Amino acid sequence: MASPQPPGTADIVTDTPGTVGVRFDVHGVLPIPDRERDCSPWELFWIWCGANIAPINWVLGALGIALGLSLFETLIVVVVGNLFGCAVFGLFNVIGHRTAVNQMVLGRSAFGITGAVLPAVIQGLLTMAWVGVNTWIVLDLVLAVLDQIGIRGGGELKVVVALVIMAVQLTLALYGFYAIRAFEKYTVPLTIAVMVTMTIVALARTHPDWTAATAVTPGEKITAITQLVTAIGVGWGLTWIPYAADYSRFARPKLRSRTVFWASAAGMYLPTVWLAALGACLASAGGGSDPSSLVVGAFGALAIPVLLLIMHGPIATNILNLYSCSLAALTIGIRIARWKITAFAGTVASMVLAVFINSSSFAHAFDNLMVSILMWISPWMSILLIDYFLVRRRTFSVPELYRDAATSVYGKFNTRGLVSLAAGLLASWSWQYGMVSAMQGPVAKALGNTDFSWLAGSLVAAGLYTILTAASPTRRAGGQPTVQ
Repeated sequence: MASPQPPGTADIVTDTPGTVGVRFDVHGVLPIPDRERDCSPWELFWIWCGANIAPINWVLGALGIALGLSLFETLIVVVVGNLFGCAVFGLFNVIGHRTAVNQMVLGRSAFGITGAVLPAVIQGLLTMAWVGVNTWIVLDLVLAVLDQIGIRGGGELKVVVALVIMAVQLTLALYGFYAIRAFEKYTVPLTIAVMVTMTIVALARTHPDWTAATAVTPGEKITAITQLVTAIGVGWGLTWIPYAADYSRFARPKLRSRTVFWASAAGMYLPTVWLAALGACLASAGGGSDPSSLVVGAFGALAIPVLLLIMHGPIATNILNLYSCSLAALTIGIRIARWKITAFAGTVASMVLAVFINSSSFAHAFDNLMVSILMWISPWMSILLIDYFLVRRRTFSVPELYRDAATSVYGKFNTRGLVSLAAGLLASWSWQYGMVSAMQGPVAKALGNTDFSWLAGSLVAAGLYTILTAASPTRRAGGQPTVQ
């Protein structure tokens, strides 16, 4: 289906199918033409699997033990919670596949052409910051592993490692989707092989305690469970939703929706649960929650292959951050080539990383704040689901998403969506118990430091949007080409 160009956007010229090697991605935020949509289900699986085989999932798995839950209780939360979170993530991949439109542009239907700028700005800023956070998280771990094999260099070595990681991930992101797909496709299976070996060695060398727990009262357990659900249970799959359609829009047009759903949901679910469970097992055996202690203590001299996994994790994750950041900027209306925006995002992320390296206390505080800021995703995604499945009934005009706000059927602002988002944000903050005091809401503190931010934000935003749209039905794109 031909789509009108956004104002100021040059016509796309793409490589012809069958080009040898990895093509340079010249696509911006326009719908991907069918001839360019050649991503297989396995390739989609590898993209999301690679993004989640990362050390941060070990730490989040160990969090359950640190919060006072037993290993058995932690595993139940991780296994069951991610069923829901990853299922919702899979739905957003299906929407991206059906429309061939990136995630932030899809938000124009619910918030208006101009109203969708706010979520896109938030997404763009978060992705840049996450690149710095993710790279910083693994640096101490890499140094600990290198120290185990006799390589020492202090701060200078940390800078060298950081530069290498940043250079590799920026190069891949600059080249675009096709390079990202190739990187994940050919490196993730090898990384999984290393991970299997790690898991066997770790479980053979440690003795997990399945029942020991420091949270003994019902109130303490409920508090710990809600906090773990938000961090690595339901919340983990939800945090990836702003990225979903950016990649599923490249999936083959003739793929069934259920195939896209399972490829993306399983790619998210399996590594997340696997690594979180391993981190919880190591922590329950007395390894603590510090990632370097977990790795060195469990693997010792076998830390060399582990280094591959550690280095791969931030690269596989951050190339998605950098690429999606450029799409968010294009959605806002910045009229610069995608690769130039990616280069700028990489520069900003490098500056964030430099600040972290020189100030670990600030880095820890900022990391906690980043996690707290993610409370916007649950109300935002619930509004999009209601808009797509109930209001639009899986039918809306893709060309209208790219028209000028003054002429588009979706208008400049969808007040109903924006009011519902604001109410959802307030509800989310009220029942959030983050590490930063400003992100500890009154409801959360009144109810024993529980954290149901994702649920409160989702229900309030979805409920209000449903009521408001029922009272004032959204105009349909009558007479315009639609996508189901």
